[in-house]
Amino acid sequence: MAIYSIRDLEKLTGIKAHTIRIWEQRYALVKPARTDTNIRYYTDENLRHLFNIALLNRNGVKISKLAQMTPDEIAAKGAAIAQNNPNPNSQIDALTLAMIDLKESAFEQVFAEFVTVNGFERAMLELVYPFLDKLRLLWLTNSISPAHEKFVGQIIRRKLMCAVDRANPRPDTPVFLLYSPEGEAQELTLLFIQYLLRSRGMHVTYLGTNVAVSDLRDACHALKPAYVFTILQEPLPRQPIQGYVDSVVQAIDDCQLLLTGQQFFVAPVKLPPNAAVLNGLPGTLQFLDSLKTKGR
Repeated sequence: MAIYSIRDLEKLTGIKAHTIRIWEQRYALVKPARTDTNIRYYTDENLRHLFNIALLNRNGVKISKLAQMTPDEIAAKGAAIAQNNPNPNSQIDALTLAMIDLKESAFEQVFAEFVTVNGFERAMLELVYPFLDKLRLLWLTNSISPAHEKFVGQIIRRKLMCAVDRANPRPDTPVFLLYSPEGEAQELTLLFIQYLLRSRGMHVTYLGTNVAVSDLRDACHALKPAYVFTILQEPLPRQPIQGYVDSVVQAIDDCQLLLTGQQFFVAPVKLPPNAAVLNGLPGTLQFLDSLKTKGR
């Protein structure tokens, strides 16, 4: 069982610590536990309860009315609103609760309903990525275990792979080669990039993760792609980023190299004419739009 400080709850729920204290003292909506030295702490049950209170309050239920309801009544009403509310903030909260409880069916339902209304691409951009940002906050507060991360990762990975399989390339479109360098853990984003490309009719070959430069060279010689795309989010373990980029440029011959990731904004990197840095997903989407414009 995880334990939380009031500041942890503030980060996770978006409710100010001052407000949580008022709800606790004036309405008895939150009942923290206490250590032997009388220091407040909060449990998973408190966190779930606060998520549901915040959800109902954002949807017009007054705190004074919530104070008259039982925790079970609040949880039931919160679940009903989360399932039928198109507001991404409410659905992100619902995903967070499903993750904490490891309830795959609840996670699947929220995701599927968002996709039905908004489409898969918007579901990833407006629901999944903001949720993953919240997941990082949970990591920072030591509030979730590796089991939670694996639970979420396998669901999102499965959704991405199914979406990729449903998207078919058009004839005479550029070939993209996607890969992840050794030691880089960005598979979900690369799978999403693969989906974005295929949904726009592009041909994509994805080599997977932990790809050595020598293997990249062999793939480029055989495939002769128009573009090679990779992400460098974490520092490289054995060489500076400039040296790695130089070795990749030599390996891919005249292919256009597309790079993104935090490491390109930490320190300047000298790029050859056939390489470009894209500013995260917004920059990648902008680049894909420019390809669409050129193809008209």
